Amino acid sequence: MIETSNEDVDADVLTLGRRIRAFRMRRGMTLEALAAAIDRAPSQVSMIENGNREPRLAQLRLIAAALGVGVDDLLSPDAPDERAALEIAVERAQRGPVFSSLGIAPVRVSRSVPDVTLQAILALYQEVDRLHRERAATPEEARRANVELRATMRARDNYFTELEAIAAELLGVVGHTGGPVSHQTVTDMADHLGFSLHYVGDLPHSTRSVTDKRNGRIYLPTEQSVSRDSRSPILQAFASELLGHEEPRSYAEFLRQRIETNYLTAALLLPEKDAVAFLTEAKNFRRISMEDLRDAFAVSYETAAHRFTNLATARLGIPVHFMKVHESGTIIKAYENDSVAFPSDALGAIEGTPVCRSWTARTVFDVADRFSPYYQYTDTPSGTFWCTSRIAKAKEGDYSVSVGVPFEHVKWFRGRETSNRAVSRCPDDSCCKRPSGALAEVWEGKAWPAARTPTSLLAALPTGAFPGVDSTEVYTFLERHAPAAE
Repeated sequence: MIETSNEDVDADVLTLGRRIRAFRMRRGMTLEALAAAIDRAPSQVSMIENGNREPRLAQLRLIAAALGVGVDDLLSPDAPDERAALEIAVERAQRGPVFSSLGIAPVRVSRSVPDVTLQAILALYQEVDRLHRERAATPEEARRANVELRATMRARDNYFTELEAIAAELLGVVGHTGGPVSHQTVTDMADHLGFSLHYVGDLPHSTRSVTDKRNGRIYLPTEQSVSRDSRSPILQAFASELLGHEEPRSYAEFLRQRIETNYLTAALLLPEKDAVAFLTEAKNFRRISMEDLRDAFAVSYETAAHRFTNLATARLGIPVHFMKVHESGTIIKAYENDSVAFPSDALGAIEGTPVCRSWTARTVFDVADRFSPYYQYTDTPSGTFWCTSRIAKAKEGDYSVSVGVPFEHVKWFRGRETSNRAVSRCPDDSCCKRPSGALAEVWEGKAWPAARTPTSLLAALPTGAFPGVDSTEVYTFLERHAPAAE
């Protein structure tokens, strides 16, 4: 469509050109005749028909009048026929950056070029484009995407109003009135969205669940992980449907969808209204506790900690940071809006970087009592921060989950009276990255450790619409479990 106030035409010039040519040929009008009718040279009309020039509105009106059609007929987004659609697709492919990067001269798309030739060119382009996108999905791309997503989360204080609204609406539809969300309530949500739940013992190894959108089925493992809430895989499975996610076209889009899915899952397990009321009361009594939040809503400690970061700043006025750190000391996940200085690489990426040995996320591994919450103050070059941390287990090993705030906000939390204190000078190497002089003098040049190289170090980043998922395995699984046709 066009705006009458614009002098230029706002349309797909390739489709517009093919539609002009189609209407001209239907009238049996030559290129020269149309050119004469609008007082332009035939070469100029040819450029318009080939999508190499965009006509101005006044000129388009003259063309429409000469062809006996309306301007809207010319501006329709539909190709006039299958051949034109094929020509447009090939032209668009040849004008894109992927084709240009090949250094191949474009093929002139004329009526004399057979359909089979154009189809071959288009098929080759699509395969090159697929390989190009897979090659681009490097660890560097993933880390850059993570940096951009974290910036978005920080700018919004990790609070997404639109996702909170979706969660509240669904909870209302199934009649949830408060308190922990039961497994039956989660099942009712799935049923409301048109999904039935099926527990199987042969779920593809690369998946946590598989959704059959054709038959409205969600397949889940019969054996539940001891470290995961059995409700979460169900919520995550239908969350993408609820959010209208389509197959991701890039790694950045895949990560964004995963963040949205995890956020919505937490918002359903810890409804905003109830969680804010609970945390507000705890703040008033100066006893905010991740353990209490976990127990009140029957979720995991990590889910409670994640959810707290959603609500802490937007609803309680408390800046916060969150860390999930592997026992090796490397960061798995992290978020901050309280100016704590996370370690990062040259790209600004945090995941995979080592945490200072003096931070709570590391010192908690040295605590003998793993049943009680651990609290610590840490003096850093960015200021003093208080953290609460817990250790959890996963098949990859132990990891710590930590939530922290600047010193001036510790007054709202249980555990503020702790005497545990540490000093971190990182990123100064003398803090914890370089051995002390005495140790170095004794052992330098006399130690030769055999490094346990991570299996992922040299592996390519998983590719495909859903990175790391074996599509053949998934499709075979769905075919095996699909209900028999009646």
